[in-house]
Amino acid sequence: MKLYSYWRSTTSYRIRAALNLKGLAYDTVSVDLVAGDQRAPDYVALNAGKGVPTLVLEDGTALTQSMAILEYIDATWPEPRLIPADALLRAQVMAVAHTVALDIHPVNNLRLIGQLRTRFGATPDQATDWMCHWMNEGFAALEAMLPDGNSFAFGDAPNIADICITAQVYNAHRWGVDLTHFPKTARIERLCLNIPAIADAHPDTQPDNRTDAKVAT
Repeated sequence: MKLYSYWRSTTSYRIRAALNLKGLAYDTVSVDLVAGDQRAPDYVALNAGKGVPTLVLEDGTALTQSMAILEYIDATWPEPRLIPADALLRAQVMAVAHTVALDIHPVNNLRLIGQLRTRFGATPDQATDWMCHWMNEGFAALEAMLPDGNSFAFGDAPNIADICITAQVYNAHRWGVDLTHFPKTARIERLCLNIPAIADAHPDTQPDNRTDAKVAT
């Protein structure tokens, strides 16, 4: 398999973590979102949405959208399970995962922040304030949704909710969000980064890591 990924992309981080937890082999192909690689015709042929990640299977099938890819991975390689089989627990877990994927992430990504800056004249500080505001709103919701008494989000092992939270917390650290207000969220990231499979998926460990890169979430 090939994973088309950008090192700093939190959606790519989700897929790297899942593939690593499953013990699956894959080659990483860098898509530099700052340089505009996602708009190259060859890449658009794989991902019409011009985003990352894209997972290309052994037969050449290209899968896009991180949450759909996560569902495919878990259905195809069910151990260790990332999405619970129990219908009620699955709904609760997916509600947390979707709070990250659908409520927090979309208002913090490269395309939206670029529009704030170029079309609406937002300064870098204003763009940062925007991102931090929505992360604080989203993390407050997560704290209320996460049950008490667990190590990870919903038990003693990471699942799709933990993966999504950990990836988003990377972005929170980057922009200076104070996580002392969100102890459950912060704990989940700490526990996840103690797992080598997830630590190896961290943006800072990726071969295309560029510390001088501009905004790309």
